[in-house]
Amino acid sequence: MKHITVLKQEAIELLDIKSAGTYVDATLGGAGHSLAILQQLKQGFLYAFDQDVYAINKAKELLKEYQNCYLIQANFKNMKKELKERGIENVDGIIFDLGLSSFQIDDVNRGFTYLKETILDMRMDQQQELTAEKIINTYSKDELAKIFFEYGEEKNAYKIAQRIIDNRPIKTTFDLVSITDRVNHKEKGHSAKRVFQALRIEVNQELEVLKQVLSDAFDLLKEDGVLAIITFHSLEDRIVKHFFKSKTTIDFPNVPTLNLPEPEAISLTRKPIYPTEEEQVNNSRSRSAKLRAIKKKKTLSNSIRL
Repeated sequence: MKHITVLKQEAIELLDIKSAGTYVDATLGGAGHSLAILQQLKQGFLYAFDQDVYAINKAKELLKEYQNCYLIQANFKNMKKELKERGIENVDGIIFDLGLSSFQIDDVNRGFTYLKETILDMRMDQQQELTAEKIINTYSKDELAKIFFEYGEEKNAYKIAQRIIDNRPIKTTFDLVSITDRVNHKEKGHSAKRVFQALRIEVNQELEVLKQVLSDAFDLLKEDGVLAIITFHSLEDRIVKHFFKSKTTIDFPNVPTLNLPEPEAISLTRKPIYPTEEEQVNNSRSRSAKLRAIKKKKTLSNSIRL
């Protein structure tokens, strides 16, 4: 399936691209957002990150006519370090698209899909050792149940974990699906959806990495710089929502004060932006997407006084 970039126009509008600005695409993927940014840059420069070598090579071909673009094969948790090594201390905008690219989902050799029989892999970085198969066959029942419940919000987490223990070794995606089919036969939607989401998150430590990178990304922004993030499930959206709230609001104790601190950022999206009905029809994978964005405020020299 051809990769279709989700909420592309909305995200680019929020970034408010400056033709001479410096921008970061933290999740290169199919390079849709990178291409849209580059089309608006003149003297500006784009740095794009992806830990998947296939995504990097695919993007090199798509973006080959642009000389003002540098592709970095690295996890975005290393963004600040990688940029500093290239002399970049501050940028005008950063975009995160936390969804999987279609070419990753549809590649049977990657093991992300529960719709085809293949190996249980799910690694974004194929150099790392931990795979979904290793998790399924070595984690304890309690460990499996914990990730299924916390990362997949799977209510039958313990039943599925017990069935996995009883049926080891489990080698393929359909071995696992046969277990979820037996346990979740009365549930709506595909029986394995939540379990596969949980495994992918655990394999790639997605939530922990997201928590780590948000502060670094905000620190990298110049004054008036924009941080835009597209999430695809409630767990990552909750992390982004709480981080953005911490930057755009101040909680005051119920005591008089003379010097009130200012929030560090303003919200550009009071409520998350969702794909239009047309986009959801044209790209079913966009249906769960939410876009949030904040803008870093200019530093005020004087505090507000009561």
